[in-house]
Amino acid sequence: MKVHRRCQPASGGDPDRMEKIVETKINEVANGIYRLSTYVPDIAPPAGFTFNQFLVLGDEPLMFHTGLRKMFPLNRGALSRIIPPERLRWIAFGHFEADECGAMNEWLAVAPQAQAAHGQTGCMVSLNDFADRAPRVLNDGEVVDLGGGKRVRFIDTPHTPHGWDAGVLFEESTKTLLCGDCRSDDIAIEDVFKYSCLNPGMGATIRGLSNLAPRTLALMHGPSFTGDGAAALRALADDYDRRVLGQRDAVQQSAAA
Repeated sequence: MKVHRRCQPASGGDPDRMEKIVETKINEVANGIYRLSTYVPDIAPPAGFTFNQFLVLGDEPLMFHTGLRKMFPLNRGALSRIIPPERLRWIAFGHFEADECGAMNEWLAVAPQAQAAHGQTGCMVSLNDFADRAPRVLNDGEVVDLGGGKRVRFIDTPHTPHGWDAGVLFEESTKTLLCGDCRSDDIAIEDVFKYSCLNPGMGATIRGLSNLAPRTLALMHGPSFTGDGAAALRALADDYDRRVLGQRDAVQQSAAA
């Protein structure tokens, strides 16, 4: 699915540059789980930035991440190449943020049986008001049976990597962790964006996810990871422990000065 759009010039860019093509690509990252990936060259140039949504097939299909509201036409067009959009039953995401759930109500409008599903904190502070239909509140560890052999388990991960409503989904049959902004693929990206809410519990939370032994890590930004997901998550946990300790030491040194 491709559309032409007028790109706003990045800082220092040429204001007269031509229109660019933004394309949403589809690939199957695990059996019955599809990534809808949109590359935007104007964010963090020259490398650019990707926004990923994931469709989990089943009798009750689930979409993880809705995409930005302004990207809805792109994502709807891409999803319609896999299933009719009106078949969507569940809409989920990691935490309340525009790229994760900005187009929620657009999806609810085209899929009359769809319902947003998130943890207690996210529903209480955001979705009960934001969603055009009442959301399903998921308890930590609760499993939603999508049918067709697909089951997703909700896991609360408050403040990891950010957002007190944060959570992930684990698809049990394929051992796919839909882990949103947990960037195990490129730990150094934290140095660029500083996107995480560094806190003492991060390492333990991520190590808990490693115990699931995921085979696929479905990331919000960047490529999905296939392989030893447990090892990748442990490395991420170790890095966050290092960062949290470094932050604590810096505060203590500043206070002692």
